[in-house]
Amino acid sequence: MKCLVIIAHPDSGSLCHSLARVAIQTLTDAGHEVVIDDLYQSGFIPSLTINERKTYYDPPFDSSAIESRVESLRSTEALVLVFPVWWFGFPAILKGWFDRVWAPGIAYDHATDLGPIKPRLHNLRRTMAITTLGSPWWADRLLLWQPVKRVLKTAILRTCAPECRFEILSLYKAERLTVREVDVFTSRIHKKLGKWRI
Repeated sequence: MKCLVIIAHPDSGSLCHSLARVAIQTLTDAGHEVVIDDLYQSGFIPSLTINERKTYYDPPFDSSAIESRVESLRSTEALVLVFPVWWFGFPAILKGWFDRVWAPGIAYDHATDLGPIKPRLHNLRRTMAITTLGSPWWADRLLLWQPVKRVLKTAILRTCAPECRFEILSLYKAERLTVREVDVFTSRIHKKLGKWRI
């Protein structure tokens, strides 16, 4: 498969980058084609431009400033997102990637009556989110009902890539983990991604 790995953490020495390296190596060892987009390192600007916003409803969408990322998304069969969960949501740079790259004419089409959108990412078959959180598992799952998981699975993937299978691996209490706890989590990444097939 052609796999796109999106990394959204500003510190290249972070736990997220370490987990991303595990994911990349596992996919590469399994024979997949891997494209890496480190949003911070590449200087991605998350804010919509005025032309991008104006062309959201006045097609064609102006993707001229992000064309290489648009082509990567269109050709991707499997997506891995590696990011920290901050305030139980996406880092701003990752939210901006969705705002700018998952745009009309790219990830979906508007209905003529502005009703439910129509998906365009029919080639995207697998997505995994690998996240780190400072909070314990029960705060994410029991108090807030996993908001990041629900947004990714229901609001984004179900509407833009309905045939896509979604998984999320979340590492909780990430600021005070033992080496063994990190090793156990990385083995889960290796096991899950090592089995990926279309």
